[in-house]
Amino acid sequence: MILLTVLFLCIISTYSASVKGHTTGPSLNNDKLYKFAYSAEVYVDQAKASLRKSAGYRISSAVDVNLLWRNPDNDGDQLVKVTIRDVEVENVNERPADKNIFKGKSTEKIIGKEYLDALQRPMVLELVRGKVKNFYSYQNEPVFTQNIKRGLASLFQLQLHAGAAQEVDISGKCNTTYHVRQDQVTKIKALDSCEIEKQGFTSHNQILDVSTKATSATIYVLEDSFIKSIKAEENIVLLLNYRRKTSSKIVSKQRLELKSVQAGPGLIAEKQAANVVKNLDSSYVAMSLVAEPVKSKCKKCPSLSEHWKSIREHMNPEKLSKAEAARSFLSFIQSIRKATKEEILQIIRSENKELLPQIVDAVTSAQTPASLEAILDFLDFKDASTSVLQERFLYACGFASHPSEMLLKSLTDKFKGDIANEEIRETVVIVMGALIRKLCDRGGCKLPAVTEAKRLILSRLEKAKKDDNVRMYLLALKNALLPEAIPVLLKYAESEEGPISTAAVTALQRYDPSFLTKEVKETMNRIYHQSRKIHEKTVRTAAAAVILNSNPSHMEVKNILLSIGELPLEMTKYMLSMIQDILQFEMPSSKIVRQVLKDMRAHNYERFSKPGSSSAYSGYITRGPDVSSTYGLDILYSGSGILRRSNMNIRIFDRNSELHAIQVVIEAQGLESIIAATPDEGEENLDSFAGMSAILFDVQLRPVTFFEGYGDLMSKMFSATGDLISVVKGLILLTDYSQEIQLQSGPRASTEFLGGLAIDISGGMEFSLWYRESKTNIKNRVAMFTVGNTEVDSFFVKTGMETTLEVETTLDFISTVQFSQYPFLVCMQMDRAESPFRHYVTKYESLPSGRRYTARRGKAELLAGNEYPLHQENSDMCRKVFGAKSDSSSNWF
Repeated sequence: MILLTVLFLCIISTYSASVKGHTTGPSLNNDKLYKFAYSAEVYVDQAKASLRKSAGYRISSAVDVNLLWRNPDNDGDQLVKVTIRDVEVENVNERPADKNIFKGKSTEKIIGKEYLDALQRPMVLELVRGKVKNFYSYQNEPVFTQNIKRGLASLFQLQLHAGAAQEVDISGKCNTTYHVRQDQVTKIKALDSCEIEKQGFTSHNQILDVSTKATSATIYVLEDSFIKSIKAEENIVLLLNYRRKTSSKIVSKQRLELKSVQAGPGLIAEKQAANVVKNLDSSYVAMSLVAEPVKSKCKKCPSLSEHWKSIREHMNPEKLSKAEAARSFLSFIQSIRKATKEEILQIIRSENKELLPQIVDAVTSAQTPASLEAILDFLDFKDASTSVLQERFLYACGFASHPSEMLLKSLTDKFKGDIANEEIRETVVIVMGALIRKLCDRGGCKLPAVTEAKRLILSRLEKAKKDDNVRMYLLALKNALLPEAIPVLLKYAESEEGPISTAAVTALQRYDPSFLTKEVKETMNRIYHQSRKIHEKTVRTAAAAVILNSNPSHMEVKNILLSIGELPLEMTKYMLSMIQDILQFEMPSSKIVRQVLKDMRAHNYERFSKPGSSSAYSGYITRGPDVSSTYGLDILYSGSGILRRSNMNIRIFDRNSELHAIQVVIEAQGLESIIAATPDEGEENLDSFAGMSAILFDVQLRPVTFFEGYGDLMSKMFSATGDLISVVKGLILLTDYSQEIQLQSGPRASTEFLGGLAIDISGGMEFSLWYRESKTNIKNRVAMFTVGNTEVDSFFVKTGMETTLEVETTLDFISTVQFSQYPFLVCMQMDRAESPFRHYVTKYESLPSGRRYTARRGKAELLAGNEYPLHQENSDMCRKVFGAKSDSSSNWF
């Protein structure tokens, strides 16, 4: 009885989860001709736009289907002949006659007789239990028409019971799920699971990259054991992560509808399917149902030299702060990627020295084998006179969106060879560190070139004797962020002094907190609390930042707070400001800090009321639904009012990732002798020095020195012009996304998003002994241009959409210090200038003949400038500083 019950339940579940009366696949009746109407539509538009206004086209035809052969030993094994006829091409949406590119053109004129004939030649499918076992077609047919047939053939593949399956169709080997309800079957294909040859690349950082959402659903309605109708829809949405309004969408729709069933040819009597196909037409060949890649050639595209001539004027140095420079840079990269090594070298060798740096930026950013070979052939690292071009090449390598192993190997070989300029040698190894990190992030940490570069940096660091060389390798490790380098960084952080110790500690600051072990935190605590030796304030505060940003314990926070009362005044003020910033900005450690502050021994008026001018402050630049950006400004002075460190950070983040967009640090030491002041503890023997260091888009750049030594300081002071010193200037490729997408209806789509930045970061430091005043100035001038182009190229017609986004802005950070009294007056200013912003969307359809439809819309506006308020204490101080200036100027005589 129990056995009968189980059997009954199994029968019921089978019935409810399969099409009524069928458990294999669809079956054609003998001697019948099934006549279908077929259409394949393509739409391209913005993600949330209505399809009624999209660009696109429709291919429609009649389709005849008849059964050729049925396996006498297996009814589920069938040979089916499928013939496309009466093909038409038209707009997917109605257009007025003057905007209809197909108006007055026959299908043969549009597609071409050769392609039309190929498309209308029959194909043969072997269906086994509803799955396409073999796809037979003609080998010498154009790939495009083969793919259109594959798209139609894939529709005939289905199973009649619910459940998951792995199927091979035009999209590749994909995971599919079937849902069955009476005579309706729904197939869901997980497009992200499809195994197919993919072409393209993505950006290194997720914030700068593009997100893709792809879905596919097909609904089958069955009648009399065979297909009555099929509706398939595929949606691919692409979103620019840092501005998701900048998006594109491709929709591919297929519809197959049975119109009539007529008397047809009889079955062929054979035992083997292969014999039937051979007898039918010996030219038939069994082919993969997976689409073949196809790329149409551009017939009227300009050559590289022609393209360069058209954009040359926009690449002049004085125009680099304009969005047009970034636009030209991106279009030049696209042209270089299609060029040969010889064509690239011809451009490089024919240009003047003013334009060459911009050409080097573009050629290096193209990241093709031809462009790398060309630039390496052109640059001679043994020639110091071309160091400007060498530096631009190296920084472009550091910012590479998808660096190759060959690029890292080339730089390693250069570093091992002769390099005339010592600063270029330093830059080479620092950039090698950035490339190691990017390749490791993509799973390439065990590549031979990466292994060799890591070994070289670590071994050379161990043998280095000169401080400059030690710092150079530490900065390379600061970029590489290797877990195995942490013990090395700890050694130099604790045992060395000055720039070396600072470089090691700030390198540890860049690691994810998950890598900062108990040993790291113990070392940072020893440095901060000076358990073994006296350290400079800059190193101690950096160590405190590592502790507070890496899940500190209750005791660690308490010890830091208890130490504050014992610190020098300016360091006390800085640490208090850092704690307050953690609380106000709700940083990860704010919860534990609040718990500790409940203890009155750590939190009392005496400890928290110390005077001073040093500060640390964070705030939002923008807060949006996609990404937010923050700024951080902190400034640390010596007890005599001389700047020790000024640090400006801009970070961009979303819910899942973060990008350290900009960091500019100005450091100074040993300047107390200028105003006959007493140095702070542990800083009595420091040489006079001032310099600037920058991180740009997660890449540490080579530091720049303003002056070094007392003699150099005096020389610079008396010859100073007030001009800013450039830290980095050039063109940077930020977003670099390119993908080929195979649509299930047959055509192939391509999508490309490029984002370019024209940037000029400069900084300077001024002293006035007469007015007992110092000023630091950091100027960031940027112009950004982003272009996204999504196109479906069906050989005979192209349809697509281009979206552009451009903005120009300037961000200034100025700190003014008057040290004629104590506490001295400090005013920090951060201003953003008015920013022109433009956004355009262009949809198009075009034929090879040149006939084209274009629809363009957009907006241009001027974004208001902004002076960031920072904190109230700073605002009060600025009033005093500029009030004092006003008073002094009126009482000059």
